[in-house]
Amino acid sequence: MLNVFTLDNGRLKGGLFQEEIETAEDLALSRPVWVDLENPTAVEKGWIRDRFGLVIPEDIVDEDLEESARFYEEDNGELHIRSDFLIDDDEAPRNVRVAFILYNNVLFSVHNEDLPVFRLLRLRARRIPALIEDAKDVLLKLYDADAEYSADVLEGIYDNLEKVSARVLKKDVNDTEAGEVLAAIAREEDLNGRIRRNVMDTRRALSFMMRSRMLSAEQFEESRQILRDIDSLDSHTAFLFDKVNFLMDATVGFININQNKIIKIFSVASVALLPPTLIASVYGMNFKAMPELDWQYGYPFALGLMLASVAAPFIYFRRKGWLK
Repeated sequence: MLNVFTLDNGRLKGGLFQEEIETAEDLALSRPVWVDLENPTAVEKGWIRDRFGLVIPEDIVDEDLEESARFYEEDNGELHIRSDFLIDDDEAPRNVRVAFILYNNVLFSVHNEDLPVFRLLRLRARRIPALIEDAKDVLLKLYDADAEYSADVLEGIYDNLEKVSARVLKKDVNDTEAGEVLAAIAREEDLNGRIRRNVMDTRRALSFMMRSRMLSAEQFEESRQILRDIDSLDSHTAFLFDKVNFLMDATVGFININQNKIIKIFSVASVALLPPTLIASVYGMNFKAMPELDWQYGYPFALGLMLASVAAPFIYFRRKGWLK
């Protein structure tokens, strides 16, 4: 999919306007500031090559973590930045790699999935005149929207952890509920980690742009403000990691308590059955000198003695409160 955006310098000064591009001729007539390629086809890449003289590599969104491969400038002036953007999907939260190329005052973005941050910027740019002035503004506003999106997701994580906390910190937590709680905690921890990685990647991209001296004074100050926002997100993610660890330890503690209760029952039963086992062993030796062997009531006496030896430990344990 090929999305082409131009600046409407008429009535909506600086407004971001999306053009309908269906053919190479439509693209040739446009004067875009941002070209967004979502899972582009070979034909669409050919249009970009013919119109802008830009060749988009096949491996442009590969998962290469080397900084030299993610942030660099070509001899012809192409500025390449590869960044991760978060998708908070209920089924599978994930980070999606986006490749940016800034060339001849046009920003090209290549990615394989539709991103909430991109939708947010398009909506905001249509509503706020003069939000975008050039291609570098588009890139900065994307990073700004990404930081805001990450902050919103962090608030959602905190709300979900509060619900989990209400389930954990109650009087009784059975093993089934504890398992569900652990699954919920694990999901929030994974999402929090992805946000941590996302904001770290955004910080690296902004630092590269600031070092490259490509930004105006106003854009440079905006980058510093985004970095300050990211610093606040870092401290919040650290707080959430601590909360996750606490809830995880508490849940595992309840599971251990439930297991200890079961072990305690088996231990009490084992102790209670030791005296009757001893009595049965004694009367099973069949010595001639044992008077109870010839006694008429020897058998019921032994049974009664064994029952009494079982009841006595249970009564003692109950009074001590060890059976609760």
